[in-house]
Amino acid sequence: MEVLIHLCHHKLHTLLPRALSRACRRSHHCTPQPSPSIHTPSKPVMPTPLVSRLFQPSNLREGQEAGDMTCRSQRLMLQAGLIHLSNPGCFYYLPVALRSMEKLVRLIDEEMQAIELWKRSGRWELMGKEMFRLQDRHNVDYCLGPTHEEAVTELLASQSTLSYKQLPLLLYQVTRKFRDEQKPKFGLLRGREFYMKDMYSFDVSEEAALHTYHSVCHSYRRILDRLCLKWVQVQADTGNIGGTLSHEFHLPADIGEDRLLMCGNCDFSANVETVALGQTDCPQCHTGTLTESKVFNATFTNAQNKLSVSEMGCFGLGVTRILAASIEVLSTEDSIRWPGLIAPYQVCVLPPKKGSKTNEATHMAEKLVESLENNLPNLKGEVVLDDRTQLTIGKRLKDTNRLGYPYVHPVFEVLCQKSGETIFLSTDGLLDLLGGVETI
Repeated sequence: MEVLIHLCHHKLHTLLPRALSRACRRSHHCTPQPSPSIHTPSKPVMPTPLVSRLFQPSNLREGQEAGDMTCRSQRLMLQAGLIHLSNPGCFYYLPVALRSMEKLVRLIDEEMQAIELWKRSGRWELMGKEMFRLQDRHNVDYCLGPTHEEAVTELLASQSTLSYKQLPLLLYQVTRKFRDEQKPKFGLLRGREFYMKDMYSFDVSEEAALHTYHSVCHSYRRILDRLCLKWVQVQADTGNIGGTLSHEFHLPADIGEDRLLMCGNCDFSANVETVALGQTDCPQCHTGTLTESKVFNATFTNAQNKLSVSEMGCFGLGVTRILAASIEVLSTEDSIRWPGLIAPYQVCVLPPKKGSKTNEATHMAEKLVESLENNLPNLKGEVVLDDRTQLTIGKRLKDTNRLGYPYVHPVFEVLCQKSGETIFLSTDGLLDLLGGVETI
């Protein structure tokens, strides 16, 4: 949940002091006052983020032809100054977009940690033209990795002392990946450079590997649920990675290019590419298994003190793709709507225009920001002040609506941009509302 607060002057005099005194009371009860004779170093105070200081210059949004914007998320992200095109399929990620990406990565980290665990592959040829290849000055071949199965498996294979007691082992990273897309399009949804979480699991047996597989799938479902996204999990082709069990998670959207088949009598669903041409019967009864791969000799010492080949699983989450897909399916044609958990900021406070007869409200706006952060630890660093007081409230409301702060607030009039509902709150009511904001 994100909140946009627009301040009116005519009731701040009575509302703000209550909030400030409430903060003082809490401070009095929770924090013992130091003795006057003891010097207590003051903690550094983080400055309030200011909209005027965010790097979203309007000139970066210009010069983009309408025909180049092939989908809603791409157009909105460009117009809002979240990304800027550098080359076909490659984008600059500007600070507000990076802030959301970092939140998404933290969410992924939380769910990965919550899981109850702890060229020889032949893909050089199989990847074809989609893999970026290059040679160094010694004519040695290299590639820009779209995934890292080979590197991780070779790393594990080099550990000659790995025991079965150390398995299952899950290794993951969030890094930039590269794919030489023939026709990059849809902004961050299909680019040549992207951020991805890739994870690789190693287990003692096929049964254990399947348990790990289903645990990771459950974790992925939790991530999408926490983002409040409507998703579909379908059986998928394993592609050049190999194996016989694979699933994809899709967000249904008008611009989607995959075709999904679902059974009306059971929970079977699959990408059409995994089903025989013209097939109409449901293959639900089939059971998939992970295949054994001995290419890199990733072995461990089993309970009988003999070397065994580990069962491997590969898992990926497209971080930038999730970010863009969320905006694609949640937003209106004119305004970004974020999954609340990864909104760049949860609260935006708007003081009145400079030179108006409401200068006292400007001072109160700054106090309100301080009060919110003092009263509500979950909003620490999540409140931004739109200090562009040379602009009218209307202009700034339009900008904040475009950027996607779903709650708007004068006096304490709060507009929920997600539902369109407007409510009026006292300061205590405002604090209660914002106290329920989930952050990460």
